[in-house]
Amino acid sequence: MTDATPTVDLTNCDREPIHQLGRVQSYGALIAVSSDWLVQHASENLEAILGIAAEEALGRPLYEIVVSDGFERIRDSLRLVEAPNAVTRLFGVTLRASGRSYDICVHQSGHMLIIEFESKGTCHQRDVLTEVYPQIAGLRKTGNLRMLARDAARGLQSIAGFDSVMVYQFQPDNAGKVIAEVRLDGKARYDGMMFPASDIPVQARALYTRSLLRLIADVDDPGSTIVPGRTLDGQPVDLSLAVTRAVSPIHIEYLRNMGVGASMSVSIMKDGNLWGLFACHHDTPRYIDYERRTAVEMFAHMFSYELTNFEQRNRKEVEDSTRRLQTQLMAHMANGASLDKSLLAVSEEIRHIIPHDGLLLYENEELRTAGTVPTEDEFREICRMLDRGMGMQVFSTDRLAQHLAPAREYEDRIAGLMAIPISKRPRDYLVLVRKPVAESIEWAGDPTKPVTVGPNGTRLTPRKSFDVWRETVRGRSAPWSREEVHAAELLRTVLLEIFLKVTDSQNLERKRAQEQQQLLISELNHRVRNILNLMRGLLAQSSSGARTLEELTGNLDGRIQALARAHDQLTSEQWEPASLRALIRTELEAFADRKSNRLIMNGPDALISAQAFTTMALVIHEMTTNSIKYGALCDGSGAIHVDLGVDDSGGLLITWKERGGPPVTPPKRRGFGSTIIENSIPHELRGDAEISYKITGVEAHFRLPPRTLSKIVDDHETVPPGEMPLPVGTAGPGLTGKGMVLEDTLIIAMDAADILQDLGAQEVKIVSSVAAAMAWLDKNPVDFALLDVNLGDEQSLPVAERLAAAGVPMVVATGYGAAEDLVAEYPEGVVIVQKPFSQSALQAAFSRASVAHG
Repeated sequence: MTDATPTVDLTNCDREPIHQLGRVQSYGALIAVSSDWLVQHASENLEAILGIAAEEALGRPLYEIVVSDGFERIRDSLRLVEAPNAVTRLFGVTLRASGRSYDICVHQSGHMLIIEFESKGTCHQRDVLTEVYPQIAGLRKTGNLRMLARDAARGLQSIAGFDSVMVYQFQPDNAGKVIAEVRLDGKARYDGMMFPASDIPVQARALYTRSLLRLIADVDDPGSTIVPGRTLDGQPVDLSLAVTRAVSPIHIEYLRNMGVGASMSVSIMKDGNLWGLFACHHDTPRYIDYERRTAVEMFAHMFSYELTNFEQRNRKEVEDSTRRLQTQLMAHMANGASLDKSLLAVSEEIRHIIPHDGLLLYENEELRTAGTVPTEDEFREICRMLDRGMGMQVFSTDRLAQHLAPAREYEDRIAGLMAIPISKRPRDYLVLVRKPVAESIEWAGDPTKPVTVGPNGTRLTPRKSFDVWRETVRGRSAPWSREEVHAAELLRTVLLEIFLKVTDSQNLERKRAQEQQQLLISELNHRVRNILNLMRGLLAQSSSGARTLEELTGNLDGRIQALARAHDQLTSEQWEPASLRALIRTELEAFADRKSNRLIMNGPDALISAQAFTTMALVIHEMTTNSIKYGALCDGSGAIHVDLGVDDSGGLLITWKERGGPPVTPPKRRGFGSTIIENSIPHELRGDAEISYKITGVEAHFRLPPRTLSKIVDDHETVPPGEMPLPVGTAGPGLTGKGMVLEDTLIIAMDAADILQDLGAQEVKIVSSVAAAMAWLDKNPVDFALLDVNLGDEQSLPVAERLAAAGVPMVVATGYGAAEDLVAEYPEGVVIVQKPFSQSALQAAFSRASVAHG
């Protein structure tokens, strides 16, 4: 024998088709018309509301049922209901010859137009919308969320007149919590209580998102049936957006158990999502007309706006606190403190922003802790969980054991966790933990809602009593608030920008230094093996054409000096931009003797940067010695053609062609020299290199990117990167008024702003681009400005020219060693300061700028 009892669980309520009940509440009537205005459906109370029987209206055009001016108003409103979920409202519309007026709601439902009618009661002496604004103005702008919600409940009660108004906030698990309650009897019945998620099932929450106000005027109202009950294709009429839609039997039973005679729910939306509800209850039936309900809905919209402002103020406070923390971290970093020491030094400040009981820093597989924390073995398990499922966002939970089963063994010590990723590879974390909080949560009934057989069959019957059901929560910490999660995201950004940028930069520099060291060691070995042959070759070439000992000595000395000059340029620590043509000729003269006149160069010269010169010296040396050994210069007839040119992007093109030498065959073994030729320019300069071993001679093509090129400029005095003395007759700090910092690196910009404020500035605006600076200057005069030269792919020159035209003193900051070109490009009177700058350097620079501008 099989058990015929259906499976019953919490999804029964979720599956109830509450939008297809086939009835309307008695205070309004409904008709549904086709696209050609024929009445397809009507509620049976149509005669009581509109004065025409439903059977008489079915199949007739709407314009035969209502007066012409009323029909015109309905037809003219159609343009307002074209968007999804759009509803238009018409107040005081005359529809029948009796002269009675109606409030009307019109919306689209599938292929039909739904029109609902409510009889207009006594005309209001004034516009009810005017009652909304004083109530909104009365909301306290400061304080906590509970105070704000209580003010809102009091304001809505004043407008709607219900016995009680609750503010009901949805929790992350869709349960609800009453955060404010206002009752005419002065009692607190549900304040602070929790309601299970099943009390407002999934489809009900979806309807609250689409239709923002729901009035149940009388819980004992049987309603009025819509006829016919189904469309021609057998489907019930979709009443999702119908304001007069009847009430689910389950919900009616629920309200009766609460002792409620009438209710009204108003959605509180925030950022497009259902944040909560105003839940209004009345002990007896209560109807408020459509116009006043519209005012209530307007109040809810304005409260949502105030709620957003409230949360933004809280976020601003968190951001301000995080910014102060950032300044402290920068100070520790500037003093050379390590990551772990710096974080532990500001742990109390972090605790103030994000309250916690323990802190763990996991960096480079090393663990450092403070406060109450898991053991190292326990934390390794946590890290494995985070590595498997965590992205680059902050992860937080107040029930760690729900995500990690072994955490149940220590949930009496650690229950909540917030993990902040602070790198990508390897995965490093800053983790904050919280102890468990054994709290008693007051539920308005058992959240598990056991199954019983009720009047509507075997299903989840609403609670027969709203006595408090107490649940003691174990293994759960205090929840992490939205503001705390936001603070953690800001802290993650701070750590990535400050510490990890420096750490990654140091690691990268260390790696590059090691690579460069290996390259130099290999090159040194390469040179040592060849040095004796080189000296022998120089002596042989010089002696072959010398007629006297003095001539031999002079030629040999000159060639050795040429070789020394080339190597001096290669190894110098203080390189200046140098001529590429000179480099090529130096190598040829040092190694090819009289054959250097067989070098033919065409095209412009180029001054290349120190880094590019180092790389090119190695490449040209290899090309030259290979030509002497195997190529065009190994006999008496060959020549080297070097053509220099500039491409459309400003890069330098170098073409090396050998002609007239012996036939060329590709090398059988690729040694260190070939690696230098083919890989140095792409690897170190992000340029291009290609070499071909053609039978007519070796051909090589190189490209140097524009950033490796420089130019000769006039010699101008610049501000050194250290301390600069004040001009005679000036005294610091001397900064007053409003300033601007144009800098695309946030950390540097904030540090500069703090320095300028320490020097006396009342306000400093930070911007990161030329467009942002120009837009801000359109509306804000400034008294001084600090401009970074390079802002990613643009320069600050247009801003400097605008400020110069307005006579604003300015200082330009640069991280490059030479600043002469800046003086030539920027307006007269500009003062250059080198990065990193100190407070005294900026003080001196602005003093000079002030003198320059009179």
